[in-house]
Amino acid sequence: MVRIDSKLPSVGTTIFTVMSRLASELGAINLSQGFPDFDCDPALIDAVAHHMRSGRNQYAPMHGVPSLRAAIASKYETFHGRSYDPETEVTVTSGGTEALFDAIAAVVHPGDEVIVFEPCYDSYVPAIQLSGGTPVVVSLTFPEYAIDWSAVRGALTKRTRMLVINSPHNPAGAILTPGDIRALSELVDGTDILILADEVYEHIIFDGVQHESMARTPELAGRSFIVGSFGKTYHTTGWKVGYVVAPRSLTSEFRKVHQFVTFATNTPVQHAIADFLAAQRGLRELAPFYQAKRDLFLRLMGASRFRPLPCRGSYFQLMDYSAITDQSDAEFAITLTKEHGVASIPTSPFLYRQAAPRVLRFCFAKKDETLEAAASRLVRV
Repeated sequence: MVRIDSKLPSVGTTIFTVMSRLASELGAINLSQGFPDFDCDPALIDAVAHHMRSGRNQYAPMHGVPSLRAAIASKYETFHGRSYDPETEVTVTSGGTEALFDAIAAVVHPGDEVIVFEPCYDSYVPAIQLSGGTPVVVSLTFPEYAIDWSAVRGALTKRTRMLVINSPHNPAGAILTPGDIRALSELVDGTDILILADEVYEHIIFDGVQHESMARTPELAGRSFIVGSFGKTYHTTGWKVGYVVAPRSLTSEFRKVHQFVTFATNTPVQHAIADFLAAQRGLRELAPFYQAKRDLFLRLMGASRFRPLPCRGSYFQLMDYSAITDQSDAEFAITLTKEHGVASIPTSPFLYRQAAPRVLRFCFAKKDETLEAAASRLVRV
């Protein structure tokens, strides 16, 4: 037997795969993994077919097709007042996860420290470790999942290279406030600390609140990799098309990694998304669309023993189940799937220092009838 020293000895199969597989095996309603159970706009599928039939089936340019990069830049100008050069500051990637990995790999060296906020998306820490960096975990405050900026300041050292920011937040549904932006700006002022901003749910933000993108603040935009995802925006998670906008110097380093990870992303899909994005189709409609689903799910769950935590963005709703059982979140997620036929996600896989609270994450990016069927089972728990 060949001996292998694993680079990620504590990493197993992701909780998303585990719970979706269990839901499939048991025929449970899957509110676990974050993907819609409805299709995208048929016109978008027609656009992909059109570009396939038009012969756009070979490698795209490494940094993305020009029309899509131009449309991304235009979107940031419109929504955030920030001008990015499509040629030197916009890169199309094979999903947001690739973008996150590339940004970390591009600038994190062995011995560097990267601050992450728990609960945090499960790809951040492994990417840091694979680059030889040290994750420094700062816990968000429960139950509002706010950032304790005094704790962040206390975590800074001369080795701090990057902060990873996620807003709207997965799994908590929390968002950055103007106060957070001021605190972050003060924190990094006069330093060489970089920011990796996971903003893949940027257009899914509720109650008329503005998304506080790093792009909106010059001193933050100048040190930030900002990650977006068309899978979230256009209900096409399986197409795996994301992007990064960043200043030219950061983009140059980012592309050095990107070209050796995937090199290029699906060509006809890029062209089709460019058609939609150039007209900014569906962007302003996304928040009210998902807010209606959040509100429907909350109304349906009103008679249950689950207690909702605030969800201000993303398409995830955290539910406190402490009135139901003392089981751990991982145990109760299994119980709920096996005995009540609804799959969810525990938050413990997103945590490193903090004990997991008794909450589960439910995805409401589902047909209304799916949410109704799931809630009818959950109110009986």
